[in-house]
Amino acid sequence: MKIHELHYSNTNTYLIEGDKGKLLFDTGWAGTFPAFCKACKDIGVAVQDIDQIIISHFHPDHMGIAQEIADSGAVICVADVQKDHIHAADDVFAKEKGTHFAPITDDRIRLFSVDGSRELLKEIGLDGMILHTPGHSEDSISLFLDDGSLFVGDLNPLYELELHKGTAIGESWEKLLSLNPQTVYYGHAKTAVIGDNHDNGQNEPRSADKSRETYELVSNIMRYIDKGLNIDRIAKKTGADRQFIEDVMRMYLTHTNVGVQGILDRIEIKGK
Repeated sequence: MKIHELHYSNTNTYLIEGDKGKLLFDTGWAGTFPAFCKACKDIGVAVQDIDQIIISHFHPDHMGIAQEIADSGAVICVADVQKDHIHAADDVFAKEKGTHFAPITDDRIRLFSVDGSRELLKEIGLDGMILHTPGHSEDSISLFLDDGSLFVGDLNPLYELELHKGTAIGESWEKLLSLNPQTVYYGHAKTAVIGDNHDNGQNEPRSADKSRETYELVSNIMRYIDKGLNIDRIAKKTGADRQFIEDVMRMYLTHTNVGVQGILDRIEIKGK
């Protein structure tokens, strides 16, 4: 088995090679298909060789190019807990003027039960399971492989666990930690290797690497977004670059309860 981390947008996506086929976990925002194709070429994989696409949740930055990839031959596999959320992001892309978006074709998806996910994964030579892990969104799922690899999409990073005790996020993490994962692959944070105590320090955001000035800038942008200011007014008040403001706004509005540190993590990933 091989795991390839693809950093072609502000969302981490993962191409997993099993003994019998290839699985893509998550996709990027609409308009990133050419960059995705290049990322696959860089690791020696043809887009046409991808067999299954599994989406952690149907927010726009995780499913935006799923249908374009599927048009090359892959099958979009949708968990039973996700079937009512497949088109949740369509309205978002309808407002993205100039961005090409192909909605998911319902009659070409493959529905599966999370309880039967082991059989689905075995088809491509992977040993593992898919679990329903709500918290970030009701349709969120995680992929756990028996070697200890865990893919969680936008489930809040483990270093924030204490903040979410007693919530759906905390309950989802308790379920996942009971499987004794060894490596956690996030949708918007750095991959973390964890120990038996579930936190060996590698999950902590390295705040020393973050500019205090940038931290305060992002905080101000988020505050102005909450006040309903548009990009032009925010740019005038903060002096920030329009593209930077747009990136922060997109991340903020599509990730429930995200904080400044979470936005900084996402900006760091996008810059890779």
